Amino acid sequence: MSHSTPKDPSKRIVPLLFITVLVDMLGIGILIPVIPQLFTNPQSPHYILASTAYGESGYFLVGLLLALYAGGMFLSSPIFGELSDRYGRKKMLSWALTGGALSYALFAFGVATQNVPLLLFARVTGGLSAGNIGIAQAVIADITPPALRAGRFGLIGAAFGIGFILGPSLGGILSNPNGLGIFGAATPFWFAALLAGVNVLWVLFVLPETNKHIEKMHKELSFIRSFTNIAKAFRPSKLRALFGVNFLFQAGFSFYTSFLGVLLVYRFAMSEVDIGTYFSFVGIFIVLTQGLITRPVTKRYTEKQILSKTIPAVSLIIILIALVPTETALYFIAPFFAVAVGLSMANLTSAVSRRAGDTIQGEVLGINSSVNALAQAFPPLLGGVVATLSTPATALLVGATSVAFAAYGYRHVTHD
Repeated sequence: MSHSTPKDPSKRIVPLLFITVLVDMLGIGILIPVIPQLFTNPQSPHYILASTAYGESGYFLVGLLLALYAGGMFLSSPIFGELSDRYGRKKMLSWALTGGALSYALFAFGVATQNVPLLLFARVTGGLSAGNIGIAQAVIADITPPALRAGRFGLIGAAFGIGFILGPSLGGILSNPNGLGIFGAATPFWFAALLAGVNVLWVLFVLPETNKHIEKMHKELSFIRSFTNIAKAFRPSKLRALFGVNFLFQAGFSFYTSFLGVLLVYRFAMSEVDIGTYFSFVGIFIVLTQGLITRPVTKRYTEKQILSKTIPAVSLIIILIALVPTETALYFIAPFFAVAVGLSMANLTSAVSRRAGDTIQGEVLGINSSVNALAQAFPPLLGGVVATLSTPATALLVGATSVAFAAYGYRHVTHD
């Protein structure tokens, strides 16, 4: 009697997760070049505030939209993780993706009807649904031996990066009224809703349930997990200073990501296609840094040697980006910025993990994720106020100041 060797289910599941994360990042990246045109460029055919009561409050609205998404993500991400432990990865991943599809469709309808309150509601919905990356990582942990997890997490990271490269360019192309923008500025958002909908079907019909311990989950569900994580982060411990550095760095970087597109419109009158091209250019170098530079650099130099140079470099380069007079200079700076950011983020996460010890890795990295999510929630709102009272460049300078404080704080982190 012959026995067939059971097939490794991960060979089918990992490509599915790669596509799921890639499609999700495409949906997020598509928004990047379009939102500044909707709210901050009266010369754009996509500008929607001319016929509304919101007047010149476009900078504030951009910040509010981004802050609502980040705030929703801060609240919901730990909850989705706990729900996937209790009710299964497949069910909660499909719910998260369904919420994302709904949010994109609502946003598209809001753009088409110039309904600003609906746009705000759509971004809240999107943020509250943004638990899919964490669930995808949990699926990998379910099906992968510990020795192989780093490589498979890296594959998810690669999907994240590729989506960020392609998404902005796709958003610019799909919103171009002289190209594929058949539904005007709403076109990329309808397309993102379609991608998310296809993702839902893919998960429902292809992804098997990987959580084999659903029935064993009896602990009480916490709906304030994000807030308790933040409270834990700033209790006295050897990690508190490092959490503080992470918070300041991520907050400063969030000022940059939130208002760079607005600055490109303000200073260079870039179109949605131009903005998409620039963000994709930066994304290419971020991926190259993750794939080709981070590993050899971290083998040759210590974490302290790297971060003591790269964090100040990020602050300085954000200042340069805020002040450069030409588009050519922006493109020249981009590779240096991508390398400095990529090395900083990788080593900051590594520093937290190394100090945590083997027994509480999950808890500490979860706390770090909440710290980073909170750091991304308030800068868009504050940056919107700053840009309204001054200029978008000033919002980037505030971000550079936050990163500079992170660099100063890192000097006082205990290195063991």
